[in-house]
Amino acid sequence: MAKKDKADKKGGKKDKAGRKKEAACEVASGAFAPIVTQTARSLRTLLSRNLADCGLYAGQDGVVQALAEEDGLTPGALAQKLGVKAPTMTRTIGRMEAQGFVERRADTLDHRLTKVFLTDGGRASLERIAAAAEACEREALRGLSGKEAKTLLRLLLAVEENLQAAIGRH
Repeated sequence: MAKKDKADKKGGKKDKAGRKKEAACEVASGAFAPIVTQTARSLRTLLSRNLADCGLYAGQDGVVQALAEEDGLTPGALAQKLGVKAPTMTRTIGRMEAQGFVERRADTLDHRLTKVFLTDGGRASLERIAAAAEACEREALRGLSGKEAKTLLRLLLAVEENLQAAIGRH
């Protein structure tokens, strides 16, 4: 009987562990999207506050960084690269032009096209954008070990790939 009791207890532990894992999956499946969404909002809010010190508004950092990679993009190309709608990008460019970060110029080959270029002020903001992003990242990852931060990044990249694949299928 003692052997049977031990076997039952062992089996019970396995069942209990299995139930815990299933329960964790249920909690994760119901909580995953809201947690990731709220985390992204909080991250963006903190980054926006940090960027405000540079004179930039939310989303403008992406425009500066995209133009730093490839200056002279059309508003449509910028919108596509940053995943926003063209009218949103047009408003953003207008605001950034008024702030002195970018300028619009007619394309030298096709005068019907308008291209967006960084100004000296826009280029000067790159270091401040990087510093604002680094400060935000430090806060977000505070208390995590380097290994945990790398694992989190790897897992988030895997989730992003899954989501992009699902978007592509629809």
